[in-house]
Amino acid sequence: MDKRVLVVEDEPNISEAIRFILTRNGWHVDVTADGVAAIGDLQANPPDLLILDLMLPGVSGFDILKALRADPATQAMSVLMLTAKGQTADREEAERLGVTRFMTKPFANSDVVAAVREMAGS
Repeated sequence: MDKRVLVVEDEPNISEAIRFILTRNGWHVDVTADGVAAIGDLQANPPDLLILDLMLPGVSGFDILKALRADPATQAMSVLMLTAKGQTADREEAERLGVTRFMTKPFANSDVVAAVREMAGS
């Protein structure tokens, strides 16, 4: 497949679980817990797809999504936003900012794999 996904998630158990299931399904997975570093990584070497936690230290997932959508090089990137806060207002804000998919934690591994496959068109 040779597709690359960046996971921006500050919970190590979650990021490692996502890395494991996606690697097993043919993806190259990079992980960072730092939202500020993620913005630099996204601009320097955009992945095929981004899995983005909403609540991150330093910078929120909303801020990262805004930065992505403002940059012509990344504005079309598929973004799956994850959050433990499943409030309607968060979902609506994510949609307003241009998220591709929104998923609440906890989630089933099969749901993440299905969402990634669908977003990647594979």
